[in-house]
Amino acid sequence: MTTSMLPRRIAATLLLSTFTVFAPLLGAQSRPAPRGTLFIVGGGTQPAALVEDFVKRSGGSSARIVVFAMASASGERSGEAKAKDLQALGAQARNIWITRAQADNDSIVQLLDGVTGVWFGGGDQNRLAAALRGSKVERAIRARYNAGAVVGGTSAGAAVISSPMITGEELLRKDTTETWTRVKRGTVQVDSGFSYITNAVIDQHFLRRKRHNRLMSLVLADAPHLGIGIDEGTALIVEPSGLWRIAGASAALIIDAREATRTAADRDVLGASNVRMHLLPDGATFDPKSGKAALGGAKQ
Repeated sequence: MTTSMLPRRIAATLLLSTFTVFAPLLGAQSRPAPRGTLFIVGGGTQPAALVEDFVKRSGGSSARIVVFAMASASGERSGEAKAKDLQALGAQARNIWITRAQADNDSIVQLLDGVTGVWFGGGDQNRLAAALRGSKVERAIRARYNAGAVVGGTSAGAAVISSPMITGEELLRKDTTETWTRVKRGTVQVDSGFSYITNAVIDQHFLRRKRHNRLMSLVLADAPHLGIGIDEGTALIVEPSGLWRIAGASAALIIDAREATRTAADRDVLGASNVRMHLLPDGATFDPKSGKAALGGAKQ
């Protein structure tokens, strides 16, 4: 080897080493962010405008929507009814009623090819999670979301969107028919949902069923210390940018304790100072990154 070749050999080695070290980081940065939208309804009767907006965001007359209603024991029928409602608005829609075993069948996965909208029906979120979580169908739904599809649901179909997912069980309930009478650590049972939202926990039927103590107990006790309670007839729409938008007949309550001073982990009765709360009606927005909320059209 000549001395003139040595610098070039060293330079090439350094370049290769540099690429080897930074290639994983470059790959991670170049992965596209999800391009889909979340359309999360707090249960109850949905205003016609909300259903129309879901179809419009899914592609309007070109929308191809699938309904999964396994959260309810009667979901095979209610899922068919939901699909017909969507068809009446011009979408191609079908109800897919499957067991956990069927959720790994390639023939079922293929039914999601080209889908632009996915709807999870109401009932018991634990049933829905058990039917789909970790399956090929769940991964196919995620792939459609990453490609730009709208993923939405109502009631149980809303709760399952986030991880942690509120199961609906109160851990310390014993001798009373009343639920969540205190803001206390260890009262709210959670499980893993479908993890479309991991920076907040979702509660539903919120204002109508007075679920403030439940959500506060979870938000103050455990990370991510951010929660949103969505009322009936109301939707949380999460844009591809990450911005939260509220639409519908009522409102959503955001409890943000990320920068609050909270009671120590060995205290059961919870307390906090400097908790930020926002009650957001139709047209309002919230940026979970900055923590800033805005009331659409409101006087400042």
